[in-house]
Amino acid sequence: MVVVASLVGLGLIAWPVMSYYEIPPFTDKGDPVSYDGANGSNGSNGGKAGDSGTLMPTGPKAGFKNVKTLGDGTHVSVVTLEGKKSGFKGKVWVWAPKEYTDDPKFAASGFPVMIALPGGPGHDGNYWSLGEFGKDKISLEKSVSKWYQEGRSKPFLLAMPILNPGPDDKGIYWDGSDIPGQPKMGTWLTEDVPDLMKANFRTIKSRDGWSYMGSSTGGFASLKAVLKHPDKFKTAIANGPDIVPDSPLWRGHEKEKAENNPEVLAQQLAAAKGPDVYIAFQYGTKENKTMIDSVKKFMATYGKGPVHTQLWEIPGGTHNGATYLSNMADPMKWISDRMAGPTPSS
Repeated sequence: MVVVASLVGLGLIAWPVMSYYEIPPFTDKGDPVSYDGANGSNGSNGGKAGDSGTLMPTGPKAGFKNVKTLGDGTHVSVVTLEGKKSGFKGKVWVWAPKEYTDDPKFAASGFPVMIALPGGPGHDGNYWSLGEFGKDKISLEKSVSKWYQEGRSKPFLLAMPILNPGPDDKGIYWDGSDIPGQPKMGTWLTEDVPDLMKANFRTIKSRDGWSYMGSSTGGFASLKAVLKHPDKFKTAIANGPDIVPDSPLWRGHEKEKAENNPEVLAQQLAAAKGPDVYIAFQYGTKENKTMIDSVKKFMATYGKGPVHTQLWEIPGGTHNGATYLSNMADPMKWISDRMAGPTPSS
């Protein structure tokens, strides 16, 4: 009995240590992840038919692998996506809130999707997927859950793809765009990644259920995606963003560069009289003055008609994810109030 008790005691001590260092079998990292509900249904697996605004999963199912299990039992998982439309192959991290899999009143409803884009290199990871910021170790996933409970956010499905096909060293980056002769990152972000979500989750048919959020270069890509494809996406949160495309890879491709310029796209949207889009800008007061002036100029010049803008300035804030996420509740509510889903069953 003493031996058994000792072994049990050692096991209880060793388990969290082995789990922390992700030593099998004490971790579920790498395990397959299913986002089917408790009854095994996700629309395509014998679940109830969705309401008229819901798009049930189109399939085929992706092979998601667990990266992290959160305290509420939800999973951040990853898959390597071979983009059928862009031809680009890269990783996408995804997360679904508990309401998606566990709340019976939403079992047949589509959920809104937020595509979250990083700044920085963004070619070998996406800091929104696993980042824990500040002393309180806040994360995007935990924040969305908290804000939803507080009535400040939709319970978004999160798609967190890589942003660049390679490191942004030597002044090279891709502006989240289809630059001639380069990987089609614009198509990857606005076609292939949404298609992945539609294939595997109950989503919203209309653009009212589709949003972007990004920082720095990812903020630019988010702003541009909504302005370039207002028929597909309705809202964006742009944190400390670039306003115009400025990658050196555009050299010699001025026509295509203009086609990916948010200033030009906003003018075209205004001339077409819509559809309406909603852009929440956020930056810290200690950030680069050129960026701050560019955001203010964009809002003053183009934030009218169908282009609705709102600005949040973060006192003392700097150019980083911790600054943005810890102050994102109000921008998140502003865009959520203009979006659809999920719809509870009657």
